[in-house]
This record gives sequence, structure tokens and C-alpha cells, in this order.
Amino acid sequence: MRRLLATPLLLVALGASPLSAAEPEDAPVELTPEELEALEAGLDADAASAPPPADAPPAPHTHAGPVGNSNPDISLILDTALAVFDGPPRQTGAHDPQATGFTLQQLEMHIAANVDPYFRLEANLVFAEFGVEVEEAYGTTLALPADLQLRAGQMLTRFGRINPTHPHAWSFVDQPLVNGKLFGGEGSRGLGVELSWLAPLPWFVELVGSATHATGACCARSFYGADDLGVESPADLLYTAAVKQFFALSREWSVAWGLSGQFGPNATGNGNRTEIYGTDLFIHFRPTHSPDRACVSLQIEALYRTRQTPGDRLEDFGGYGQLVWTIDPTWELGARHEYVAGVADDPLDPEWDADRQRSTVQATFYPSHFSRLRLQGSRAFGDAVTWSGMLALELLIGAHGAHSF
Repeated sequence: MRRLLATPLLLVALGASPLSAAEPEDAPVELTPEELEALEAGLDADAASAPPPADAPPAPHTHAGPVGNSNPDISLILDTALAVFDGPPRQTGAHDPQATGFTLQQLEMHIAANVDPYFRLEANLVFAEFGVEVEEAYGTTLALPADLQLRAGQMLTRFGRINPTHPHAWSFVDQPLVNGKLFGGEGSRGLGVELSWLAPLPWFVELVGSATHATGACCARSFYGADDLGVESPADLLYTAAVKQFFALSREWSVAWGLSGQFGPNATGNGNRTEIYGTDLFIHFRPTHSPDRACVSLQIEALYRTRQTPGDRLEDFGGYGQLVWTIDPTWELGARHEYVAGVADDPLDPEWDADRQRSTVQATFYPSHFSRLRLQGSRAFGDAVTWSGMLALELLIGAHGAHSF
């Protein structure tokens, strides 16, 4: 039987006998079953008739309908540079300085928010001197089963390590030569769909596959490029496949290794195809005892391309290696070397018939997390020798999420 302690006033209200004079005022009183039942009935009636408090939160949604975010993360990132060349510039990136003087590399607006529990929307709008470009605009699923994730829209393909990133995430002012030659000035990018799967293995393994349009001189130059020949069958799309792996060797050492491939049609003739294969390696060392949070990273990418042309097959390759030393949160030093093979009688690059190399050094100063100044010098050689110097400024305002490692 449940017991309840009651005050004399409450007992009187219920019709119970008050405490006798012999009983102390603070002595507990045991209610009879009838008194307990009456007390509980009175409390239930009071609770039912009482109005809700004015500041009570609204009742939770009982459906899974869309809950849009009216306050998305928005950021602006300015990249601008002053460059000097002692000869014809041979840059391959659309954001690279292309002549002596000042260059607005880009003003990027990044917008991102979760649409609802199931989708996230991200967009990157690039403002240049002569117009605005939708660089990326895609939705990402948030709740697919079996560790699957889907992206759909306009996006950079996840080929290699540099290609999926934007200029403000690079360790150097300009894009590697091999990426511009094989993919285009904007990198490999297209309108389509991507599916990725996080494998249930002891180390990080992600499998990625995408299908995008094979058109665009900026973004698919090894395939249809500037010739928009349409899509008549699945064979007219550009397919990208990649394996991303990460190994935490210790508290100080980590390694990321990837394999990538692209397959699609090219514009040199009916049925002619292009294939690009690549591998990338990233080794990161961060000593745990460093009070300055110093770290060193080595990044290497190598790519190989084979293309069918009328009566022939063209093959070339290239890559780069870069070493970056973060001295402390304020200073960074880096060095990069690149090599790209030339091909005779190449309809895409008729003047690029000799091998080219380029060596670059850079020093970067970070006044804060939201700004940086970078001084860079390069020497390009092969069929010609040219020197270049660049001073780049980057400024960021707004909320911008962290990039993938």
C-alpha cells in the first residue's frame, strides 16, 4: 500500500481528523485508502483544468516533413594576386595568374545548410571580373542506410587529391600543370550523380563512383571538351571511380592513399574513348610534443592518360610532388616540383610536344585563421625556360565549414 505524508490543513480539507494534542506537529500521518483515493482524484482534476504555462515549448512534430534552414552558413573568400613573368606564361589553371600584373583569381561565395534530416544543400558561386559562374551546386543525402551517401548536381569529381578542392585549400597559388592539361582549367567537373560507400573495415576505406556529362573545355577537355555532342546512351557519359584510404600509423604519423580512374568518350571520332588513371599519396607528420603545432606533409600525385584518335592512340603522363612545412600557426614554407610529358601531333595541345617541368617555392604568412599572404617563385623549363613571381592575398569572412582531410 502506498503511503503519503499530509499536513493538518490538507487532512482537514479531506475530512480527516486533525492531529491530537498528544501528537507532535511534525509527526507523519498515514492516510486511509479512501483519503488517498480522494487526494489523487483532486490532483488529477487540478492538472486537467490548469492552463499550460505561457512559455511552454510547442509540441514536437510527429511527421518527418521538411524542416528548412532559413539561416544557412554563408562565406565569402577573396583570392587575388600580383604576378610577374619574364616570358610567355604557361599556366594551365583558370584561376592562375595569366599575365604580369594584378589578377582577381576569384571571389567565391559558399552557401551550405541542412535542408531537412535527409538532405544537405551546398553551392559555390564564383565571381570573376567578367561574370558569375555556378562552380558547384549539389545536394547530399544524410540518412541513407548501409553507410551509403549520394550527391547530385553540379560538382567537382573526386578524382585524386587536388581536383575536388578549391583554390583557397591549395598550398600554392596556381594549379598543377598536369591537372589543367588533362582535366581543364577548372579541373574535372560536371553535372551528374555520385554514390559513395564507407566500407566496414578496420581502416578507413571509401569507394566512390560518379556519372557526369562529358562536355566542357573547362572541365572535361580530354573527353568531349568544347564539343557538346549530347547524350544518346550511357556510353556518352563520363564515369569516375575512386578508392580513398586512410591509415593512422601512430599519434604522429598518418597516411592517405587513393586510386582514381576516369572513362568516357572523346570528340575525335565516333566510338573513340579516353581513359585517365591516377594515384595519390599524402603523408602527414605532426609531433605531439610540439608547442607550436608544427607539422610536415608530403603530397604526391601521378596521372596517366590514353586516348583513341583516328588511326592512332595517344599516351601521356605527368604528376607533381610537394612538401609543406607548417612552422607554427603563423608561418608555412613549401616546395613543389612538377613534370608533364609532351605528345606529338596532339589535337588538344599541338604546341605541347616536349616535356615540361616546373619547380616552385612558397612562403605563407597567416595573420589569423581568416587571412593569408603568400609569396611564391617558380622556374619552368623544358622546351623553354621562364621565371615567375607571385604575391597572393586571401581573405575570408562568414561561416565556412572545414574541408575534408
